[in-house]
Amino acid sequence: MGLFADIGHVWRLSHVGWVLAREGALAPVPVQALPVFARMPMRIAKALARSHASGALATAVARLGPSYVKLGQFLATRPDIAGPRLAKELLSLQDKMAPFSQAEAVTAVETAFDQKLSEIFTSFGPPIAAASIAQVHKAQISENGSLRDVAVKIARPDVERRFRRDLGDMYFAARLAARFMPDADRLQPILVVDTLARSVTLEMDFRLEAAAASEFAENTRTDLDFRVPFVDWTRTAKNVLTLEWVEATPLSDLAALRERGLDLPKLGQTLIQNFLLHAVRDGFFHADMHQGNLMVDPQGRIVAVDFGIMGRQGPNERRFLAEILYGFITRDYTRVAEVHIEAGYVPPQHSVADFAQAIRAVGEPIHSKTADQISMAKLLTLLFEITALFDMKTRPELVMLQKTMVVVEGVARTLDPQLNMWKTAEPVVKDWIMQNLGPVGKLQDAGRGLQRLGRSLADIPDFFDRAKSVLAHLDVATRSGFSLSSESLDGIGKAEARRARWGNMALWLIAAVLLWDALH
Repeated sequence: MGLFADIGHVWRLSHVGWVLAREGALAPVPVQALPVFARMPMRIAKALARSHASGALATAVARLGPSYVKLGQFLATRPDIAGPRLAKELLSLQDKMAPFSQAEAVTAVETAFDQKLSEIFTSFGPPIAAASIAQVHKAQISENGSLRDVAVKIARPDVERRFRRDLGDMYFAARLAARFMPDADRLQPILVVDTLARSVTLEMDFRLEAAAASEFAENTRTDLDFRVPFVDWTRTAKNVLTLEWVEATPLSDLAALRERGLDLPKLGQTLIQNFLLHAVRDGFFHADMHQGNLMVDPQGRIVAVDFGIMGRQGPNERRFLAEILYGFITRDYTRVAEVHIEAGYVPPQHSVADFAQAIRAVGEPIHSKTADQISMAKLLTLLFEITALFDMKTRPELVMLQKTMVVVEGVARTLDPQLNMWKTAEPVVKDWIMQNLGPVGKLQDAGRGLQRLGRSLADIPDFFDRAKSVLAHLDVATRSGFSLSSESLDGIGKAEARRARWGNMALWLIAAVLLWDALH
């Protein structure tokens, strides 16, 4: 069974390689940078490119289907893995697919709630948008004798099985890469697929998206210029999500926004400030804030939709972000260096003065540029490159924040090309610093510290009971000892040898299939 499964992985991955090769997406890959055994398959792949191939990675990935679109979108958030150039190209991936039939949508809704469609919705329209995991319909419900519009998101039929199969292929490729790639320790391919698998699993359960929307709405309920549609929990299930329908103008439709007489530069400032509020104040932000997910309602408030991808920042990360942004705004590079070390991101053996000097090389150039040349997202990218020299390891939560900032900043600049990022960010960051790191914040920290101390004291009896149990088991183990039989050791050796042989065979089989496809 394992051998047949591996053959299936190789066959499907060969098709992936074929599509990438034919689109010319592999052309930029330097052959000499690959392991020796992978160079000939790569040369074959490059030779298979069509003469009129675009060479666009995003185009090739889109042809491979929903799972690979999601992989591409994920890698766009991780320039530390894909590299800055590929990550930037993958940002252009659009999660747009052909809709599935109305009949399948109706069946999905009726199955999810075990009711007839007419008992759930008074009307149910055709799909108005379709993506890789789901599509959206406009419907109506009856409440207290009046009709209300809702948006109904329905998962694609059989989407879980298809993603599970493709993720299996990706795990197979990741294991080969982990074994044979020279940069495997740094890139951690298996961990990348693990993260993608968790993300897709969460995104495919619409009850979790509903919970994210609910939490996001609760966090922003007092914000005057930002809102989140409310969740209709009675009409939400694992594969069906019902939200309030919002009549609003897409943020991408600049002409319509101008026709409404809206102040576009003001909208750009509002967008940036709300994103920073969510990230710094709440520690919970929308991590997919492209123009397709943002609208402006009749009251002029920004409305966000699609809560499948959210970012979360702990207290350390929120303080880190606020203090480094404020440090750059005030040109206090020593404080920026200290914050990195205090947060534990940079080992304490590094000199604060040397680190501050390196950070100054990033910060000073921005103060000689005009407002439209200053990019907060680019500054964070440069900062992460500098901190890597001081042994700062990649922080996935900070990389996601930086990627989201790239997208939000891009949307804001379409509204106002002259947007001054630092002037816009300063009131939000400064207010958070004053509230959380000033006298009031210190008192609140002290109160939380006392609460933690009280809980720890209450846990001491349980701690001693567990310690006693561990010591008893350890005493038994040290008396009887641990051992591996010669059969076990022999089996481990044979398994390692099989994996090595199969890895080499798989790579050459992929190359052979590509060549066979080209000849036929």
